[in-house]
Amino acid sequence: MHRTTDIIISVIGLIVAVALVGVGIIYMLKKSENPLKMLLKLLFTVPFVAGCLWLAPKMFIWGPFLIVFMAVVLSFMWTPHIGELIASPISSLFDGGHEPPEPKPFYSIALTKRNRGKPREAVEEIRHQLENFPNDFEGVMLLARVQAEDLSDLGAAEISLNQFCDRAAAPSKQVAAAYTQMADWHLKLGSDPDAARAVLQKIIARYPETELALQAEQRIAHLSEAEKMLLAKHDRKTIELQEGVHNVGLLDSTDFLKPQEVEPGKVAAAYVKHLEEHPHDAEVREKLALVYGRDFKRLDMATMELVQLINEPKHKPKQVAQWLNLLANLQVELGADMATVRSTLEKIVERYPDLSLAELAQRRLARLENEFKGLRQSSDVKMGAYEQSIGLKYNRPRRP
Repeated sequence: MHRTTDIIISVIGLIVAVALVGVGIIYMLKKSENPLKMLLKLLFTVPFVAGCLWLAPKMFIWGPFLIVFMAVVLSFMWTPHIGELIASPISSLFDGGHEPPEPKPFYSIALTKRNRGKPREAVEEIRHQLENFPNDFEGVMLLARVQAEDLSDLGAAEISLNQFCDRAAAPSKQVAAAYTQMADWHLKLGSDPDAARAVLQKIIARYPETELALQAEQRIAHLSEAEKMLLAKHDRKTIELQEGVHNVGLLDSTDFLKPQEVEPGKVAAAYVKHLEEHPHDAEVREKLALVYGRDFKRLDMATMELVQLINEPKHKPKQVAQWLNLLANLQVELGADMATVRSTLEKIVERYPDLSLAELAQRRLARLENEFKGLRQSSDVKMGAYEQSIGLKYNRPRRP
């Protein structure tokens, strides 16, 4: 019984050893740069070792020398492979091991040709790369850029971008970036705000109720400014210069020479009108809140505008924290109590506990009492004699 157990254990050990050797051989063949050469070495090694081990006991005095000779031959043949096998796990951490590099397009030749004033040759080279990598965003954008900026062919550039963006699997951020760039080209190179607006509308239609759509809406809201600039370039009016003031150094006062400030009511009314057409324009809404707060001293109206921005779920955390801090500033300046200001700043901590924004808000909360003391030293705010909300009210759609 004892002998049977020993035989079973020996057989199992032999099977395991053979299996390990077999796995090692297969691994080395796969990793070898020359598998045929490795296979020939293995075919030589097996009979060579078997023959030496069979002859050594029969050669008496020369047997040990035969074993030494066998060891020298084996070390010469296999030491480099065994060393590589042992060291490869460590070296792979630095050089990537035997993993082949990830295939990627190269646009250096195309960029060189573009820089040398050969845009058509650059386009051919980019298309050659895109044949193998048709969905490479970098290549598509480079192709469209050469077509738009170097060849002045906005139509070809738009076709190139549309072919990329029309894919259902195209990443949303890349699609939005492509459309936004196309809109910029329509404005700067084509002087066509309507085409730019149409391209930006594609983002809104494709990704409704997202941050990308919100950014596109805000860009559309500012297209009217771009239109005015474009019209000014093509329709420049002659500016008549008024005669300067004589003997300015002898005048008692020169206050009348200072440029007249625009009345806050007119500024607010212009902002209100703009927001009626473009309710998602965050920049203008923030400016309107500042006019309400700092010019009209109406904390309630300023709060209403800022809360609308703060409660918009598509805005980035950094923007929301900025508006909450701005609301806290206005509350301090316009006489709100410390509990109200503290509640405003604590919303940053509640919303973004894992971001650095929360830490910054906590620092401000810690020094809030000193902030109040510094501002309370100034005189109390006095309301103006004019009607505070004339021209400022407009119908806002109620949010659910």
